[in-house]
Amino acid sequence: MSFFKRLKDKFSGQDIDKDFDKIDDFESERRKQQHEEVEWREEKEEVSHREQDSVQSKSMDDYHQEMPSTPLDSKPNQEEIETEPRKKKKLKANEIDWTDQSWDDDFEEDGLMSIEEFEEIEAQKIGAKFRDGLEKSRENFQTQLNNLIAHYRTVDEDFFEALEEMLIQADVGFNTVMELVDELRMEAKRRNVTETEDLRETIVEKMVEIYHQEDDQSEVMNLEDDRLNVILMVGVNGVGKTTTIGKLAHRYQAQGKKVMLAAGDTFRAGAIEQLQVWGDRVGVEVVRQKEGSDPAAVMYDAINAAKNKGVDILICDTAGRLQNKQNLMNELQKVKRVIGRSVPDAPHEVLLCLDATTGQNALAQAKAFKEVTDVTGIVLTKLDGTAKGGIVLAIRNELHIPVKYVGLGEKLDDLQPFNAESYVYGLFADMIEQSVAKDESENGDVTDERE
Repeated sequence: MSFFKRLKDKFSGQDIDKDFDKIDDFESERRKQQHEEVEWREEKEEVSHREQDSVQSKSMDDYHQEMPSTPLDSKPNQEEIETEPRKKKKLKANEIDWTDQSWDDDFEEDGLMSIEEFEEIEAQKIGAKFRDGLEKSRENFQTQLNNLIAHYRTVDEDFFEALEEMLIQADVGFNTVMELVDELRMEAKRRNVTETEDLRETIVEKMVEIYHQEDDQSEVMNLEDDRLNVILMVGVNGVGKTTTIGKLAHRYQAQGKKVMLAAGDTFRAGAIEQLQVWGDRVGVEVVRQKEGSDPAAVMYDAINAAKNKGVDILICDTAGRLQNKQNLMNELQKVKRVIGRSVPDAPHEVLLCLDATTGQNALAQAKAFKEVTDVTGIVLTKLDGTAKGGIVLAIRNELHIPVKYVGLGEKLDDLQPFNAESYVYGLFADMIEQSVAKDESENGDVTDERE
């Protein structure tokens, strides 16, 4: 199967909304079951307490007279004790452990879908998110690439130089572009490709390979059950850091996690109130002090509060602008030191927020923050607002830092985990689907000639 065909099959769906109604039905049923289970257990506990109070008020003789004459060594029948059958625990669809095969039975029993069907629909929904969010970049990338291939029919050095210029203008980054085009040269030579049209799919595939070859860090968040997970958010003012914190809180809370926010940006006027607004909006507690307070003291209070209240994830805001790099480094080190003393191995993630619309300036910011703290991942905001989405590849390839989340719109669920294949599908969706449709009409089922 060709690379384009695989992407189309994975991310392109016709009835996504209709299919996801099934998932909504599943979640609704689980919510109903949980509510009924809670009511049932509370009622049982109340009855049990009343019975205990009644027994304690009687004399031992009366108590023994009322007890059934059951031999001491006999065991009670569990079915007689629980007259109401135990009900299944409710879980939202995104909280389900899909490795637990018993959920497959629940889907079948409820007339819903198999795990495989659910995962397929979920991938299509993500593909639609990236396709919509990257519309501006897609129009730019596809138009320029199509024009390039139309102008340069033959694979030669002029074509590769023009491709280099196109990718650099799309903020892919000079070093990344040089590596990508060198790989294309070798691939064209190896396959004896003479027409540029035959390199269209290879260009897109190499973009994914360039991203994934940097395997020093994972795209998956370092979050674990049964511990307090601490996420430290860093970034300059104006990149959407506070909004990202609110959306992350919403995302994790929707997954059944207990979330708390720490208002550690005590220097910027209005920063504390802005975070409080987001906390109120998504329904999570915000630990705060007055403006001008020591950020490390805020973190200390937040960690103690999180521990006492059984919080799963603590997301910490930090100052985005200090007078110089040394002050920034000292402040972040102090905050990290306070966090590390209270929670082993914390912070578990240090996420740098970057504004995708600033292009190469975002790359410069990433380099600056990498010099003062250990950044574990990037949150690339406002990716829907730029026509130059190539900055993702530059950050990963030149700084060796994975992009963990991308902002694809203004809605709460428009902050999406980054995936390289979803990303290139969003950049080239129209071209991918047109290419696959053309191949299928000419050749039937698409096969990969490179295999």
